[in-house]
Amino acid sequence: MDIQSCVEVCNEWDIVSARQLGRNMAKELGFGNVDQARITTAISELARNIYLYAGSGKICLEPVEQMGRKGLRIIAVDNGPGIRDIRKVMQDGYTTSGGLGAGLPGVKRLMDEFSIDSTLDSGTEILATKWLR
Repeated sequence: MDIQSCVEVCNEWDIVSARQLGRNMAKELGFGNVDQARITTAISELARNIYLYAGSGKICLEPVEQMGRKGLRIIAVDNGPGIRDIRKVMQDGYTTSGGLGAGLPGVKRLMDEFSIDSTLDSGTEILATKWLR
């Protein structure tokens, strides 16, 4: 397994590719079926956000090891318009696309660690980590 694997996200098929890569890496690291599903759902949401709001970007996955525990980190990066109000997008039900508004708050709930760094007109980077139990 490579240290970091990335999928460029430019169309809907890339979302599928990112999900598949995440499932394969999670399975290889020893995550159970439920956590594999949580990880692939989080990847799907992040990749879909890149496609819908930034147009393109990438999803990178890397195995992590910290203080004797192992996990998988998702890094979602784009050079889109950025997020104007991170507090708002982290509220359940807030949406600008007509969806359910559960995307980023849902990703945060599915993963163990979550952070957003966004700059207007420069892009967004989201880190999300799931630890192996």
